[in-house]
Amino acid sequence: NRESSRKSHMDKIKIVSQVLQHLESELNGITEAAKDSFDGATDEQSKAEGQFDTRALESSYLAEGQARHAADLKEAIAVYQSLELRPFESHEPIALTAVVELEQRGRGYLYFIGPRDGGHIVEVDGREVMVITPHSPIGQTLLGKTIGSVVRFGQNGSTREGTIKQVR
Repeated sequence: NRESSRKSHMDKIKIVSQVLQHLESELNGITEAAKDSFDGATDEQSKAEGQFDTRALESSYLAEGQARHAADLKEAIAVYQSLELRPFESHEPIALTAVVELEQRGRGYLYFIGPRDGGHIVEVDGREVMVITPHSPIGQTLLGKTIGSVVRFGQNGSTREGTIKQVR
């Protein structure tokens, strides 16, 4: 059981590491795009050529939006870097940082409940793990449940059902 707990912790470290790589890659991309937008907004050629020419204004709005997105990404990175990963005993209810195996139609799906930026799929030891948040429909459904619970959640206008097989 101790070995299983150690492996589960290593899996969570791998999941968080991949989420951080994704967030940092997205941050690098948005930082470059924001720099380009700022340069475009302040470039001599962006100077208005008439009262209806709004290129500089549009570039400045774009740069502002990208800067806000970059700040959100930095905050998400900080949250994941300080995330305390903990093991779950088989009787414990699902909470933040749990890895949940949900069986749907005879197939097992893995979910990691993270604090931010759900919707990413990461791969750990050849298995796909969907990162979800407590605020997502499936996250809200899983929180507080335990192994053996049957859960129903909506996805793309349809209702899906699954059984919680494992929480770690």
